Amino acid sequence: MEDTVNIREITLNDAQAIQQIRKAISEDDAEVNFVKIIEQQISDGGGKSSLVAEINKDVIGYMITTTLYAGFGIKKSAWIVAIGVHPDYMGQGVGMKLAERICQIYKEKGVKYIYSSVIWDSTDVLSFFKKLGFERSEFINLKKKL
Repeated sequence: MEDTVNIREITLNDAQAIQQIRKAISEDDAEVNFVKIIEQQISDGGGKSSLVAEINKDVIGYMITTTLYAGFGIKKSAWIVAIGVHPDYMGQGVGMKLAERICQIYKEKGVKYIYSSVIWDSTDVLSFFKKLGFERSEFINLKKKL
């Protein structure tokens, strides 16, 4: 990557760029309202734990996380809820830089575990998390159709 990637805290001004990245990745998720998601993150104080990657002030990737306290029978933990890198920058280490910074932030906060959920046939996403050192957890994902 020729230009330097800058990792910084997410702001509400990033919502439109994040929306465009999401749309470039998957048309199915194009309707996700990132303005509301980021507003919630910032109001909960989670803006410091959600990041964007940018090159020359252009947002090229994001990672949105949250903290759960005593959720699901575990102590304080972090969860990666959304991650995306613009297709033009995939495979260039942008997601890795975001994840490494997130892990550093949570480690400094005393969080011992960080989790995420992945659809099993998303081999590219599974491969990404395996590279980061993620492994299967003790959770079984459950769902109910409404």
